[in-house]
Amino acid sequence: MGTHRGAGEPTAQNGRVRAAVIQARRIVVKIGSSSLTTAVGGLDDARVEALVDTLAARAAAGCEVVLVSSGAIAAGLAPLGLARRPRDLATQQAAASVGQGLLIGRYAAGFARHRLTVGQVLLTVDDVTRRAHYRNAYRTLRKLLDLRAVPIVNENDTVATEEIRFGDNDRLAALVAALVDADLLVLLSDVDALWTGDPTQPGSTRIREVHGEGDLAGVDVGGAGRAGIGTGGMVTKVEAARIATGFGIPVVLTAAPLAAGALAGEPLGTFFHPSSRRPAARLFWLAHATAPRGRLHLDPGAVQAVVGRRKSLLPAGITAVDGAFTAGDPVDLVDADGAPVARGLVNYDAVELPGLLGRSTGELAAALGPAYEREVVHRDDLVLL
Repeated sequence: MGTHRGAGEPTAQNGRVRAAVIQARRIVVKIGSSSLTTAVGGLDDARVEALVDTLAARAAAGCEVVLVSSGAIAAGLAPLGLARRPRDLATQQAAASVGQGLLIGRYAAGFARHRLTVGQVLLTVDDVTRRAHYRNAYRTLRKLLDLRAVPIVNENDTVATEEIRFGDNDRLAALVAALVDADLLVLLSDVDALWTGDPTQPGSTRIREVHGEGDLAGVDVGGAGRAGIGTGGMVTKVEAARIATGFGIPVVLTAAPLAAGALAGEPLGTFFHPSSRRPAARLFWLAHATAPRGRLHLDPGAVQAVVGRRKSLLPAGITAVDGAFTAGDPVDLVDADGAPVARGLVNYDAVELPGLLGRSTGELAAALGPAYEREVVHRDDLVLL
């Protein structure tokens, strides 16, 4: 694992960065609110048009482009007379319901100038963790790309609750990149690259490449975005890069005004090298996109079966149940010390499980009927943590 290189150290690695970008045929681009809006919250037409022109050029070159766009809440502030981003969820959702239409309308008009059609895709966590919903989200995105449309993805802020939010569109973009099996993820921000500290402070240097966690040692990624309009910041972008590279997808992080050059393969911003292994996409989503609704406490034998032998979790191996969940919800499987060892989609409601604990599936089927001869968490719906 390498160390980071400063702004004054161009190396032969830059050639590989350019090659990885130029060779990418399916690209996910994420842009943040502060890169699309004015200081008072309205959409900035010049910024929107510049982004559209850049992405349309990639589409004209034969690339499939998916845009993950923040900005719905920010776009809804001015029309509703709100001076700043609201803190409460209800007002955020009201702003999103107004702003999302404005946002997609601007994109539709902009891409139409290039004879491209856009498709709006609003996602919640349920859309990508429950098996049927996940497949439907994939099919929708795949069909839009097959039809040469540009999917524009956002979190469905108008219906999402605090318990079922992705948290930030940087994370959503990384997960969408995994969903569509992208060749490249580009994170556009109001900062030109990842720096060792605040780029306005003396002594901070740009990090050109990240090969692994060692390259991030001692890096101060700070807090929320500088403009105060978005929810993210460099910390969420670095986490998104971790998620995407863990799925084998390279990542470029740079400023929105540099997007055209970065997508043309110029060595701009910071390039995050991918891992060489791609895990199963849906389980990757389960590990990174969900928050557990409860916990199942496992005895040592069950831990060994689930972790060591990759078996399904049966009622006999569970000692206790925490939380209020329903069948299909994500739950953490924890060992005797309470440490999570796996996450999975549970096949029973929380109220059903206490009466089943410690009993074999055969015994349960005989006593309660054949419907109870099933796993609590099937191994196909389980990912190790």
